[in-house]
Amino acid sequence: MTDWLGMTARPEAPRPELRAAVLARARGAGRRERWSAGSTLAAAAVLVVVVGAWWAGDSLRRQHGRMRALEAQLAAVQDTVRFLRGPGTRVVQVPVHTPGRIGSVTLFADTATGRWYVACENLAPNEPDETYQLWFATEAGMVTAAVMPMQDSRPMWMTLEVPAE
Repeated sequence: MTDWLGMTARPEAPRPELRAAVLARARGAGRRERWSAGSTLAAAAVLVVVVGAWWAGDSLRRQHGRMRALEAQLAAVQDTVRFLRGPGTRVVQVPVHTPGRIGSVTLFADTATGRWYVACENLAPNEPDETYQLWFATEAGMVTAAVMPMQDSRPMWMTLEVPAE
């Protein structure tokens, strides 16, 4: 608006280095990268460490559970071996005849602790409305010792406490 009065300054060409800097900035050449290669690698390394630590912790928890289960199984086997080899253990084997097969029930009776270990082998599977059953013969009469549902012919083992009477 003041140009019609002749009061505007004359345009001058900018210095070449200033012009080059302004044009470079406008084109983005002077822009700094937000993520450098080093910071990207550092973030990836942190992620790998975090995931690795989680995986290692989870694996240790699972292994600890498996170890506890194996310790329980080992304790049961050791108890059974002590029972079977005990000085007061007596063995009685009873043949069991079922249609088409001959099986057995083996009783390991520990007279010191009053426990029985019963091993049933090669018994025919139960019919839907039948089951094998063990009884104790006491002075007071017959007492049920155990019901043995045999769904298949695999061997079965159990431990029983002998009644006081």
